[in-house]
Order: sequence, then structure tokens, then C-alpha cells
Amino acid sequence: MPWRECQQGRTVVARLEHGGDLLQQVAALARTEGIAAGELRGLGALRRARLAFYDQAAQEYREVSYDEPLELVALVGNVSRRHGEVAVHAHATLAREDGACVGGHVAEGCEVFAAEVVLVEWPGTVLERRHDPVTGLYLWEGL
Repeated sequence: MPWRECQQGRTVVARLEHGGDLLQQVAALARTEGIAAGELRGLGALRRARLAFYDQAAQEYREVSYDEPLELVALVGNVSRRHGEVAVHAHATLAREDGACVGGHVAEGCEVFAAEVVLVEWPGTVLERRHDPVTGLYLWEGL
């Protein structure tokens, strides 16, 4: 199991823009703040969402769209690099009006109603995502 110790650096907090894409806004924040690697947390509400589930046998994501208001109960993830660019990897738990929850890998197309995020930088850490032939996923290298 490859691993490394990371130091915590700056903590950046932000309120995402109403109507914007969740992943795109987090990536823009990381680029603006020069955060190459770090931890992501957040909460809030979405106007609509797209989540994905990774089919391990087929080695592909299956996306599900939710065209309804949803509470962003929990957003967890990280920021690293893929092909030298900022890569945001996040999972979310979302609650429907009746309290039933859905969750999964966050895909582009999650429209923010109101959301607050926290990025904790891991200074001096470079984590590049590279294709792993065993899983078909882009996993961290450089550990």
C-alpha cells in the first residue's frame, strides 16, 4: 500500500455562486488559490444534480441525474492533478424533500443553489492521477 504523510497548510473557505456548476467552481477556486493537493468538504443545496456509480465489472461510470431541489448533506473529496490540470474528486450525500438520501461520485452538472466549501491545502504535496489498468480508474501516483 503506497502512502505518504501530508502537512496541513492554508484553509480556504468559499461560498459557491448560485447557478454555477459545483465541480467547476471548486476547481476554479483551487486554481486561483494555487492549491495543487488538498482535502475538500462542503454542504448546502443543489437545484439539480448528477451523480455516478462505478461499475467495477464494466469499468465505467453509470450516471444518474436528479432534476429536483436537493440538500447537499455532505460533500467530501480531494483536489489533485490529472494530466497536469486540477482534478476534483468528490462524493456527495444528497437528501430529497422527503428525507430519502442518494449518494455517489459527483459528476459535472450539479447546479448550486447555495453551497459552502472548505479546502485544506496539503502544501508541498504533488499527487498526479494516472490510469490504473487493474481498476480502470485514475488513481494517485507519487505517494
